[in-house]
Amino acid sequence: MKRNILNKILVAIFCLAIMAGCKSKKQLVNRNVPAGVKPATEAAAKLAAIRAKQVSFNTFSARAKTDLDINGDKNDCTMNIRISRDKKIWVSVTALLGIEIARAVITPDSIMVINKLQGIYTRKPFSFVHKFTGREIDYGTLQALLVGNAIPKLLNDSTEFQAINPNMNLSGKLDKLLYKLIVGPDLRVTQTSLANAQARQSLQVTNKTFILVEGRAVPSEIDIASVVKSQKIQVNLRYNKVEFDRQLDYPFSIPDSYSPAAD
Repeated sequence: MKRNILNKILVAIFCLAIMAGCKSKKQLVNRNVPAGVKPATEAAAKLAAIRAKQVSFNTFSARAKTDLDINGDKNDCTMNIRISRDKKIWVSVTALLGIEIARAVITPDSIMVINKLQGIYTRKPFSFVHKFTGREIDYGTLQALLVGNAIPKLLNDSTEFQAINPNMNLSGKLDKLLYKLIVGPDLRVTQTSLANAQARQSLQVTNKTFILVEGRAVPSEIDIASVVKSQKIQVNLRYNKVEFDRQLDYPFSIPDSYSPAAD
């Protein structure tokens, strides 16, 4: 890994919470419903069914072989990810020979990263992400994407449905953010697309090959393609170990000898 590894890791983490979209042919969903059943009730039932398929957990841990491509500069590493639901996301990054090169902790309020190669650290409020994204993006977005769930804010009453056999597309707009979800026949989210054309920000997350782990269906591979103005990022996560609801530690401390990273 090169000397700017800290920035690369930060960008890779941020891109999980950045925006993006893709264009597709839309087909209107059939609105013919039985007498006495209102379309709004039908939509609510669909949303409820999709929500019921989302992975529920207290803790999540995974090891992911990871390929990073930032503006054509490619690196590979292993990420060990631990999540305490709605509280914190802990990430340890290792390179060749299993040497840890960086560690990060993300909470709903803050982002902290230490770069062990250079002896530097970054400590930012979570709002720092909003330099790269819209304010609609929050901790819950990142948490959902890492486990293959739908972003909670996108399953809202204004969401439109389009049936494209065998999938179902959900689309809508939150302020300046356009979004689209592709949901498979099993109601698992196979693709999430977000876009803010005005800010020139986009994100597409594709979930591949769902596996059953302790009764929960999770993607074994997650592809991420992000564009923030002129910066293009691609991340491929390949989970080779996933566990739920284990007792986890989230060790993180900044050595006194480390200095702040330059912004």
